Amino acid sequence: MIQPTALSVEAGLQAEQDLLAQVCAGEQEFGLLFWQPIDRALVMPRRLSRLTGFEQACLASEANGWPVLLRETGGEPVPQSAATVNIALVYAPPRSEGDQGRIETAYRRLCQPICDLLSELGGTPSLGEVDGAFCDGRFNVNLDGRKMVGTAQRWRQSKGGQRPVGLVHGALLLENERESMVGAVNTFNQAYGLEQRCRAESHIALHEAFAAPDAIARLDSLYRQMLRGFLPV
Repeated sequence: MIQPTALSVEAGLQAEQDLLAQVCAGEQEFGLLFWQPIDRALVMPRRLSRLTGFEQACLASEANGWPVLLRETGGEPVPQSAATVNIALVYAPPRSEGDQGRIETAYRRLCQPICDLLSELGGTPSLGEVDGAFCDGRFNVNLDGRKMVGTAQRWRQSKGGQRPVGLVHGALLLENERESMVGAVNTFNQAYGLEQRCRAESHIALHEAFAAPDAIARLDSLYRQMLRGFLPV
């Protein structure tokens, strides 16, 4: 049975960047990685580190048990712990697709296998914003109207600048750690002087709704099936 790779949050973020570099260098056609943290951290885009108040907010977060790490993709602060499984999809779109709609297409390619899994399990999946969710976005994957997966992406040029390569990332809440996760985000936001406050009831973990012991193996199969539709996999 396929299980996510156990990594520290810092090592997991680096593994994603390494995968992106390998595809950019032409060492492999695509990358697909499932990883699960062995520690916890509050992960946020590097751009936030350049704003006034960031250092003070980091100290408050670390005192609360959630050290801050920076990532290369966008979005807002996201708590990472053993309750989370991360999905990293790296690929270069076929040249025939062109550049228009590349970002939205990438999000849909990341989200559709998760939605298919939830439908197979008997849930009602959807994409869209959820009031009170942390790192809220148009391409959240939601289960019965509550956020389960947050998404982000980053693009680079391949070696020689011949084509764009995307790292599309999803953070799937597997176990219920909603209260402490929301507390981590709210503590940081308050120390940073941000007005946004999140609510635990706006989120749901996969294992709160379904036992789904084979979920990661099934997702692996669904992603590879999807990739075979447009790449020489």
